[in-house]
Amino acid sequence: MSASAISSFVNDKLSQQLDEQGYAIVPGLLDEERIYALRGWLDAALSRPQALLRENDNHRADVFCFGEPPPAPLAAWRETLYRQLCPLANRWNELLGNPYRYPVAFESFVEQNHQAKQCRPQSHLVRLRAHGYQALTHFSQGSLVFPLQVIALLSEPGKDFTGGEFVMTEQRPRMQSRPMVLPLRCGDIAVIATAARPVKGASAYYRVKLKHAISRVHSGERIGLELLFHHSP
Repeated sequence: MSASAISSFVNDKLSQQLDEQGYAIVPGLLDEERIYALRGWLDAALSRPQALLRENDNHRADVFCFGEPPPAPLAAWRETLYRQLCPLANRWNELLGNPYRYPVAFESFVEQNHQAKQCRPQSHLVRLRAHGYQALTHFSQGSLVFPLQVIALLSEPGKDFTGGEFVMTEQRPRMQSRPMVLPLRCGDIAVIATAARPVKGASAYYRVKLKHAISRVHSGERIGLELLFHHSP
C-alpha cells in the first residue's frame, strides 16, 4: 500500500457509506508484500516473553499491541489516514452538536491525547486460531476518542481459516440491535465507526452506538490488524 493509494481512497462514496452504514470496505488496498511484512512482525512479536495471550470472556486470541510510534510504514499510513478522515470526523461532531474539532495534524491530536492523560497506544495485530473469537467491543475510553478506525484482514477466508467473520452491531434508541457482517477478503481494509455515529432523525441528528466482534474461528488461523488514532487512559 503506497502513500498515494492511501491519500486517494477517501472519497465522497466512502464518506456516504460511512454516513449510511457506519463502515466502508476498500478492497485489496494491502498488497502481498505488506501483508507478509505485517504477519512477520506478528510472528516475531508473539515469540517474545511479553507477547500477550488474551483468554477471557472477551477474547481468546493472541494480541500484539504496537508501541508508539508503531513500526514503519504503519506510522506513516496512520498519519495519512488521519488527515484523510479528519474532515469526516469533524463533520460528525458538528452534526451531533459537539464543539470539539480534531486538529488537521496528527501530531497535534497525539499531543492533546497526552495532555488528557491518554498515553496508551491501542493499535494491534490479533491472531485467532481454532475456537478463538473476539466478543463485542469498542474503543471509547477517554475524553478524546477519534470516531473512526481502520481494520484489515491479513489471511484469506476459506483458505487460511474458516469462520472468523467480522461483525458489527448498531444500537438505536428504542430499537433492536442491527447486526452487520463485513465480507472481508485478504488485503481488504475497512473504515468503521469506533463507537458511535450520527443518524438523522425526524427533527435532528442523534447518536447511535456501535460495537464490533469477530465470530469464532472454526479452523486454521485468522490474522487481522486494528489501527486506532486515539490512545486510551
